[in-house]
Amino acid sequence: MKLLSIVVPSYNSQDYLAQCIESLLPGGEDVEILIINDGSKDRTAEIAEEYQAKYPTIVRAIHQENKGHGGAVNTGIAQASGRYLKVVDSDDWLDAEAYPQVLETLKRLVAEEQGPDLFIANYIYDKQGKTNKRVIHYRGIIPTNRICTWDEVGTFTRGHYILMHSVIYRTDLIRASGMKLPEHTFYVDNLYVYLPLPYVKNLYYLDVNLYHYFIGRSDQSVQEKTMIKRIDQQLLVNRLMLNEVSLESINNPKLFWYMVHYFEIVTAITSIMLVLSGTAEHTAKLKNLWNDIERHNPLLYWYLRRGLVGKAFHLPRWFGRPLLIALYRIAQGLFGFN
Repeated sequence: MKLLSIVVPSYNSQDYLAQCIESLLPGGEDVEILIINDGSKDRTAEIAEEYQAKYPTIVRAIHQENKGHGGAVNTGIAQASGRYLKVVDSDDWLDAEAYPQVLETLKRLVAEEQGPDLFIANYIYDKQGKTNKRVIHYRGIIPTNRICTWDEVGTFTRGHYILMHSVIYRTDLIRASGMKLPEHTFYVDNLYVYLPLPYVKNLYYLDVNLYHYFIGRSDQSVQEKTMIKRIDQQLLVNRLMLNEVSLESINNPKLFWYMVHYFEIVTAITSIMLVLSGTAEHTAKLKNLWNDIERHNPLLYWYLRRGLVGKAFHLPRWFGRPLLIALYRIAQGLFGFN
């Protein structure tokens, strides 16, 4: 059995796929690299086949009709043979120094029969044109270099969340969670790091900067204009987070509050994108989203209403909407996203 399966969802990725794969190859025979060619119309399939031919025991090229990012991740999970699984987007890459440290740590933990449900490392916002790259780490929040439980995890501050870039799941755990991401939908990374969490009993944090998250391409899904254009997909993800997890059934207070806060930030992003759009249709969708939250989970709604975004949303529109946008712009400047 391979130690780590790395799933690389790839759609029209000819310009950057090779860089991604080259960063993964140093894992050698400990890893399998699953390139999921998601119905690409450029040379992505050809590049994947070339790497499979050159590294037949490491690289697998898997071709499918277009199913979107979620569909590609689903395929990778189904095809993975590794004990652990990581998703690396085709325009991102792993750090040459941190990568072997992660593999050696995982190998040691497995040999000692201590393999955690969830392995976490840092990631870097590798924003185009920026010299200083922002590192998201978990120092002071998650104990380092040892197996721990949720009881030992500290408080996550605003802007510090466990994102897809930071996680390596035990493959059996993902499958046991029953997670199936929606096809033809962006922003499913929020579901990927949310839906399996109630199944995670222990975790391990290695304080190294593993994942380079490239941000800045004009066609990227996290660009503001793109997010507004795809707001219905963001709304779908938001509602699946609401409906697919029973927060009341989570007994551990640390995990419960982390998941509440994560849901809050996703709802805030959805709300702000709908406000930025400014159309009557999107204003109605914003109201419907908050009404759905109130109907589904009144206690969650009550908590969200007490937050800055919840308060701003429920203020008179002439004041609340500009306040929401101002809060978003401040966060944008602080955290460097979009």
